[in-house]
Amino acid sequence: MDDSMREITIDRLGREGDGFAGRIRAAFTLPGERVRGPVAAGRMAPVEILAPSPERVAPVCRHFGACGGCALQHGSDAFLAGWKEGTIARALAAQGLAAEIRPVLTSPPRSRRRAVFAGRRTRKGAVVGFHGRRSEELVAVSECHLVRPAILAVLPALAVLTRAAASRLGEVRFTVTEGPAGLDIDGAGGRRPSGEAVADFLGHADAADVARLAWEGEPLAHRRPPLQPMGAAHVVPPPGAFLQATQEGAAALVDAVRDCLGPARRVADLFAGCGTFALPLAETAEVHAVEAEPAMLAALDAGWRGAPGLRRVSTEARDLFRRPLLPAELARFDGVAFDPPRAGAEAQAQALATSGVPRIAAVSCNPASFARDAAILVAGGYSLDWVRPVDQFRWSGHVELAAQFTRSRP
Repeated sequence: MDDSMREITIDRLGREGDGFAGRIRAAFTLPGERVRGPVAAGRMAPVEILAPSPERVAPVCRHFGACGGCALQHGSDAFLAGWKEGTIARALAAQGLAAEIRPVLTSPPRSRRRAVFAGRRTRKGAVVGFHGRRSEELVAVSECHLVRPAILAVLPALAVLTRAAASRLGEVRFTVTEGPAGLDIDGAGGRRPSGEAVADFLGHADAADVARLAWEGEPLAHRRPPLQPMGAAHVVPPPGAFLQATQEGAAALVDAVRDCLGPARRVADLFAGCGTFALPLAETAEVHAVEAEPAMLAALDAGWRGAPGLRRVSTEARDLFRRPLLPAELARFDGVAFDPPRAGAEAQAQALATSGVPRIAAVSCNPASFARDAAILVAGGYSLDWVRPVDQFRWSGHVELAAQFTRSRP
């Protein structure tokens, strides 16, 4: 055997989906596989799968391996679901916790309604796509099994806009969101496109049905309001605003939160965004929505006011990392939902742990920060009743979840 080559047996997957044999990391491998390749700086670039896992399948996309959008197309759906459930169980165990983990709900292929692309000028024109794995190189995607077809269809038009906005040295970024009214696009970086460039883009984008084009939050073209349904309401989010990645995933999380909160009739929705949970919950409960971004709350409020039949929704602009709702403020609610960013909600969890709120619905995109916050709540007298994994990011290491907490002791 060539001295530069090594054989290793993969014993686990890391958080990003790479295989590990001890401290050696090998991309595109699965547990139990024996692989051969060169090792440098703790990484192997496998050149041969000597003993493949029975869970190995053929990747569905021609760009897999070069494009950084997917890490695990070589694993079966059943394997990936079990691994993601295990990721949550291991995060809880690290905090001394255990709970019923319900089966994962995985969004289907080509269901991502929101994606972020990078664009760069080239000598021959422009390239728009995803970065390669751990690389600044851009991969132009001619197919994608993650995003909705309408999003893929707009990429050639985004290349036209990239030529007008990007420098030869920098990149531009496009947040593209699909809704019932068409595509909502927010560009960033480079220089603001001229009116002529916007008209050129729209001429190339007719087949893609663009509802709104903005640049760093400022509208450049507005054909119709880019409405997003949230329960019985319809919301126009600010340009580039965060939304759950798939409609299927959003529906699964909303259903789980409703299940968690059960009969609650006075609910606080913390880190509320533009109403993913607040507006569906308002069908049966009065809701107080708290969010740091005023523009998101304005969109939520407008959606509520335009939807007859909902119960009262109040809003409050507040940084919950610095100023969490305190026990005295939480006392008027019989249910709380919170959906923080990846860092979690440590300060808010500490306040909830000393409150008397009987039911809590937690939503998280990071099992590690969720488990930390869950441990705080359990130490304060709550029981962690169950966890529902929701996978909106097929073929990646990411997994979201919803969980129910009920107060087990004062």
